[in-house]
Amino acid sequence: MRFFRRSLVGLLLLALTLGLLAMAGQTLRTAFEAKTAGDRPGQPARERIFSVNVITATPSALAPVLTAFGEVRSRRTLELRAPRPGTVIALGDGVEDGATVTAGQLLLRLDPADATAARDLAQSDTARAEAEAREAERALLLSHEDVAAAQAQASLRQQALARQHDIQARGVGSVAAVETAALAASSADQALLSRRSALAQAEARVDQSKTALSRQAITLSEAERALRETELFAEFDGVLNGISTVPGRILGSNERLGELIDPTALEVAFRISTAQFARLIDPDGQLVPAVVTAALEVSGAELIAQGALTRVGAAVGEGQTGRLVYATLSTAPGFRPGDFVTVRISEPELENVIALPATALGADGAVLALTAEDRLEALPAILQRRQGDMVILSATGLEGRELVRERSPLLGAGIKVKPIRAPNAAQTETANTIASAPALPEFVILTPERRAALIAFVEGNQRMPAEAKNRILAQLAQEKVPVSVIERLESRMGG
Repeated sequence: MRFFRRSLVGLLLLALTLGLLAMAGQTLRTAFEAKTAGDRPGQPARERIFSVNVITATPSALAPVLTAFGEVRSRRTLELRAPRPGTVIALGDGVEDGATVTAGQLLLRLDPADATAARDLAQSDTARAEAEAREAERALLLSHEDVAAAQAQASLRQQALARQHDIQARGVGSVAAVETAALAASSADQALLSRRSALAQAEARVDQSKTALSRQAITLSEAERALRETELFAEFDGVLNGISTVPGRILGSNERLGELIDPTALEVAFRISTAQFARLIDPDGQLVPAVVTAALEVSGAELIAQGALTRVGAAVGEGQTGRLVYATLSTAPGFRPGDFVTVRISEPELENVIALPATALGADGAVLALTAEDRLEALPAILQRRQGDMVILSATGLEGRELVRERSPLLGAGIKVKPIRAPNAAQTETANTIASAPALPEFVILTPERRAALIAFVEGNQRMPAEAKNRILAQLAQEKVPVSVIERLESRMGG
């Protein structure tokens, strides 16, 4: 065993020695070859060529679309309040939160007992005032007749006095008779003055009765108005919000009952930066009549509303920046106040511009163009707009040049590349991405079978919220339906 073990150790040492000798020989051989090859000229390095996607810069006119986020508001909201204190005895048919009402429809009726009693008392007082006015008129008529009679009697007394003076002048009458006639004439004048005083009092009584009758008419009118105010009617067609009143509830004066909202008079308010606002005004500082589209995402579908810019906020607001802009929505089926929507505004059209992917523009504000030798050349570019993953550049100096679509850190001026040119159709599609993607939605008229299939799919979708389902059904009920809504629904249907 000792011999066998020593033999194995010897073989191991021998193999290790042979391996070291082979390694040393290989090292000597490599050094000798390197020394002999040092006198030969070196191989020139091959230039690396990169493959790049290029697109031909074709100037065109594009209308950028500004995207913002805003809130839908109602332009016609009426706060419903109790006109008078009282007990609710009845509500109108279908009056509840979220119900639709028409103009003139009864909303609420209060207990009219007190108002009816006040009206009846006012009518009674009015009748009494009318009787008093008639009596005053009759008294005035009698006073006029008394004054006329007293005037006639005074005239007769004056004639008698004149006759006694005449008789006395002829020496026939006596002084006593003249004095008696003079006293009688004086008494007649006194009686006439008394009748005139009574006439003045009768005229004053007529004036007072007319004033009292006028005041009583006002009281009766107030009582009738109070009776009418026991019933509350809808001022216009709309939807009720926040209604919680029930029969039997005691309302205080001017107590809030809810709101009446007109769903057809909606607007969207959104805030944009000052730079964006500057692109939406004319030289006079007025808003341009730009077209606005409001989109609401609902369970994979999209509700679309159209409108136009109308006004801008009067002040920036404390702690705010930019401008608050309002747009009136002309057609907004399914929208409700409070919805948070995506707003797209069509800006004025830009002339002589080029639409490129955002990756084509470098951080230095330059693009890479292809030369005749398939080498890259850096060209300065004027950025007009950034639109999603696209940029709109001025076509000045870039017309007809082939530009690199996607830049990378390996690409730069002077590098030789292998251009990969897209088909003309692809180039046209890329150039029109901005104009086509955010453009206003197209509407189509559905056939009855297709409309019924879409409505059945929406009604049968149990995962869709009830509010979203109602909005989509309202949009499908319109004569023209947005293409985007149809495509979303049919993609879920598998059609």
